[in-house]
Amino acid sequence: MTGSWSSSDLHLDWHPGSGRRGLAEALRRAIRGGRLAAGTALPSTRALAADLGIARGTVTRVYSDLTAEGYLRTTQGAPTRVAADTYPPAEHREKPGPATSAWFRDARWDLFPGRPNLASFPRAVWASATRRVLQSLPAGGFDYGDPAGPAVLREALARYLARSRGVLAEPDRIVLCGGYFHAITVLGHLFDEIAFENPSLPEFREAAGQGGAKIVPVPVDERGIRVSELDSPVAVVTPAHQYPLGVTLAPERRSALAGWAAGGGLVIEDDYDGEFRFDRQPVGAMQSLSPEQVVYAGTVSKTLAPALRIGWLVLPRRLVAPVRDTMASLGWRTPVVDHLALADLLASGAYDRHVRQRRVAYRRRRDRLLAALPPDLAPEGISAGLHLVLRVPDEEAVVWALRKRSVAVDRLSRHWMTSGPGGIVIGYGTPAEHAFGPAVEALVDGLRSVIR
Repeated sequence: MTGSWSSSDLHLDWHPGSGRRGLAEALRRAIRGGRLAAGTALPSTRALAADLGIARGTVTRVYSDLTAEGYLRTTQGAPTRVAADTYPPAEHREKPGPATSAWFRDARWDLFPGRPNLASFPRAVWASATRRVLQSLPAGGFDYGDPAGPAVLREALARYLARSRGVLAEPDRIVLCGGYFHAITVLGHLFDEIAFENPSLPEFREAAGQGGAKIVPVPVDERGIRVSELDSPVAVVTPAHQYPLGVTLAPERRSALAGWAAGGGLVIEDDYDGEFRFDRQPVGAMQSLSPEQVVYAGTVSKTLAPALRIGWLVLPRRLVAPVRDTMASLGWRTPVVDHLALADLLASGAYDRHVRQRRVAYRRRRDRLLAALPPDLAPEGISAGLHLVLRVPDEEAVVWALRKRSVAVDRLSRHWMTSGPGGIVIGYGTPAEHAFGPAVEALVDGLRSVIR
């Protein structure tokens, strides 16, 4: 139904038969959806009642209810207005839905974690590498390639990983894949049970379970995964920079995890942002401690761009054939030209230069964000990577306030396999340079509106 709100029309999803409760919910939806912005003056109870053809007392009670819930504010002698910088209590609050790609792509200020600054992709360098590949590639090179990836790229990766991450990576033990999601999906088909850190990304747990593997939680504390509580044959870990909490696996636990692997366990090491450590020397890969008991996984999704869908597994020798066979059975075909372009970047040193430039840029961003945050908040996981975590007393209230300001962040609560504390996960890598400052301002404004 449409009412003439002080000479302005507004459609309300309301039917007279739904009565007072229906009208209240229609107004809530209009406010939550942004059709009634903060500060908007509502018509008087008399005017709205006349427009809608209902009793004035009904409108008066609705206004009173929504004021108590935090949606409206009233001032003696002034119009009733949509409240600014407030949020309704939990029992009346619209619960944020799952953190989906559709949400963070629609947000004006994208601080959703997991991606680099896409505007920084080295277009000219990539185009030059691709041009060189196309000029020299024989006709046979456009056929279906080696399922493990071109030998020239595996050789270049072996050198790069040994130099930059300390990985013992012979080319014949490297298998190229379509990013980490693809890798963990393939690995999930090989094992009956896989342990994941708790918390961890639910998307990866679900991918690993697609092949029928049972997914088991193992707790994480301020020193990383609790190795003593591992009771599965396979464990997926993020030792350099735990996701999402950001802790680094403590030295004694690295030793314990290596000992657990030597005793017959298998570690899947997700080194998703190992190149971006800011405050101390890089933490080397665990794979070097036990190459035949650790699967090392890496990608270019954080260093270059997720759209390339290029990742790799450095495998124990006994797993090379099973992984290749499983990938083939799932329909994997290598993107030969892109793989050869990456090999060119690695061989020329362009990839290393790009990574160093981005490390400096992301450290500056992290420092700007830390300086802007309210002093009563203690950010976690700040020594590396492209994200940090804020523990907040009311996660839903914070996310609700940020969505009102079109700021996309992730919810910590969705990462837990069992109940755990709430918070928000903030990615500071994605915004373009010109948008980073305004994005941080909108974030801080939303935080201050809730955490006073």
